[in-house]
This record gives sequence, structure tokens and C-alpha cells, in this order.
Amino acid sequence: MGWTGQRFEQSGPLRRRSALGLGVAAASAALLPAGPPAAAQAPRGSSNEPDTTTACSLPSRRWNVRASVDRARTERFASYGNSGVGWTGGDSTYSVPLAGGRTLWMFSDTFWGPVDADLGRPTTVPFLNNSFVVERGDRLRTVAGGTPQAPDSLVPPDEPGTWNWLGAGVRTDRSLDVVFLEFGRTGPGALDFAWRENKLGRFDPATLRLREVVPLPSGAGVQWASWIMREGRHTYVYGVEDGGLTKYMHLARVRGTDLTARPWEYWTGGGWSDAEAESARIMSGVANEYSVSRWRDGYLLVTQDTTEVFSPNIVAYVGCSLTGPFTRAATLYSTPETGAGGSYANPNIFTYNAHEHPDLRRGSRLLVTYNVNSLDPNADLYGDVTIYRPRFVEITLTPAGRGD
Repeated sequence: MGWTGQRFEQSGPLRRRSALGLGVAAASAALLPAGPPAAAQAPRGSSNEPDTTTACSLPSRRWNVRASVDRARTERFASYGNSGVGWTGGDSTYSVPLAGGRTLWMFSDTFWGPVDADLGRPTTVPFLNNSFVVERGDRLRTVAGGTPQAPDSLVPPDEPGTWNWLGAGVRTDRSLDVVFLEFGRTGPGALDFAWRENKLGRFDPATLRLREVVPLPSGAGVQWASWIMREGRHTYVYGVEDGGLTKYMHLARVRGTDLTARPWEYWTGGGWSDAEAESARIMSGVANEYSVSRWRDGYLLVTQDTTEVFSPNIVAYVGCSLTGPFTRAATLYSTPETGAGGSYANPNIFTYNAHEHPDLRRGSRLLVTYNVNSLDPNADLYGDVTIYRPRFVEITLTPAGRGD
């Protein structure tokens, strides 16, 4: 069956995307470079191919923000999760459009049913490290590994003491490709774990069955899973160098749509290199998960604000190039669940990993999700199933003084 409360306590949702340095910095320090990689005058295999915008109006504008809860989708997921059939809560919340008007929602740590009548969880419920939920119209269904009686993660661990959390995904003509991050235990404590490597899970886009798992570049301490974007002749993969309290954006690319193609190229700050060690820090302040997308005549970055610990703020940055620099434009939303003064009146509740879903954008109206968690997961997440679920927010972002 699934994992018990004891196993959950060891490697559950208090994790790399939420702890914000509470032990994560020490666990991952050995994997990180000592300082920002210097952009050499002529990096090995470098290219200065002009494939990005270099001038736009976005950084000079002021912005108006209107935000409201996407009640239809929020209630749809709440009703489905409360039913206790399959998925009852999870985090990450990436999305990929599928054929037939379907949307694939992709989750990392996932609770499975049942759910008690008082909206609590039995401590024996299955606990997976990754799962899918397919949305079609007003209906949802869960996709996981194993069987309905004994569910398992879509990509199970390779060895004891390890697990796989997912990141961004992309649909190709032949495959659904999702980046996974392998983590492993480094000690007996709840936060004694560290990232180990990046890998690509390739799924059949019709059946959503796993076809294969392929290694991805993992030699520079960058988790290449934050965001994937196609632009021109390349697919761009954004990553995070996670130093705990401080996190840095990195960017790689591959020609075409096949993420297993070689070579990957890495942004050095002045060009592209095929040496992963030359990948440059573009900016700090991003979360482990964020989004970068085309917006008006430039690019929009949406992220949880990690410049302050446990910030409730979801912020927007704008830039004229997908390589940056990005200028802070506006606070999009302040999550109402956070902290003792939040909607749960619980100082242990925090929010994290906000990003946009550009495929579900309607004009200037963005769909943004974020995750909710607790510093006391065994008390709060088993006691109240409503906590550990994504929140869906519609945000209208327009230039000041202008209409939509």
C-alpha cells in the first residue's frame, strides 16, 4: 500500500521548495558552486546568436493589478479532493495542454484517499512523490503508478532512500516530457536530504504511461526543472541553484524540441556555452518553481518572492530578453493563508512556488497557482485536507492608465 505517517515525516511535503533554508542550505551546499560562474570572454562552444528580444517597453511601464480567486477551478479541485477518490492534495501544480481540450495538472508530493467525514486524513493513506490529474471540462481524474488498490508514484525511486519530485513539462509531437528531480536522504532528520540529479520522464501523450527515464545534465548544481519554454528554433529550460535562503535563476537551451538532444547550451551572461559549469546566475529572488513567458513586447517572470523568508507575496518581473535582466514590476497577490494572521489562523502555514500557466491565459488575465503547506505537517496536513492543495488566482495585469 502507501506510505505511513512515519515515512511521510521523513520525506514528506516539508521539502526543498518550501523550507527556505531551514536546513536545506546545509544539505545542498556540497552540490553548489562556490560563487557565480564568471562569463569568460570566449566560453568553450559559445554562441552569441541573437535569438531574443533586446529592446521593449515593459521595464519603463507602471502596472495595474487586479486579482480574484478562480472559484470554479478552486471548487472543482476541492470537491474532487474531498471525495477521497484518488488525489486529495499535492504541490508543484505544473500544467500542460493535452489533446481533446484537456489540461494535465502535474503534482509532486501527493496524498491519496480516503478522506474522513470531518475532512481529515487517516495516517495510513498512501503518499506518493508524483502524480497527474487530468482536467476535462468540470471533471477530474487521477493518474498514478501502481494500481488503484496500491497506488505508486508515476516515476518511483531507483533505490531505497531516494525519491523523484517533478518539475515543468512540455508536449512534443511524439511524447509528453516532464523533468524530474531525484533527491536522497543524507541523515535521519526530517530535513536531512539533498538533490542528486536531473532526469526526464517520457510519457505516452495519449495513455500517460511512462515510456522511459533519461538522464539530463546534472553536473553544475542546477536543478533544471523550474520552467520550459519554446522560442524560435530552441527549447529553453530554466533552473534554480538552490542555496537555501538564496536561490539563483539559470538558463539552458537545446535546439529543437527534444530535451535529450546534445549538446545543451548554457547562458554564460554574455553568450551560450556547451559547458554546464559556465552557466551564469541570472538573478536571485526566484523560487524553485517559477514561470517565464512571452508577454506583450517582452517577457514576464512570475515567482514567489524569496527575498524574504516565508513571504506571502507573488511578484512579477518584466524583461526584454528571456536571458534577462528582469525588472520587478508589481506584487500580483498576497496569499491570505500565510501565518498566524492568515485564514487558517495558524503560524505554521506558509505558501510557496507560485507560477503562471500561459496556455490558460486569456488576454491580459493570467492564471497563477501557488501551494500551501505547514511547518507541522503531521498535525496539520492529516488534520485538515484543505491545506495541502493548490490555489488558483486570476490576475489581470495592465499598463497603468490603459485598458485591457
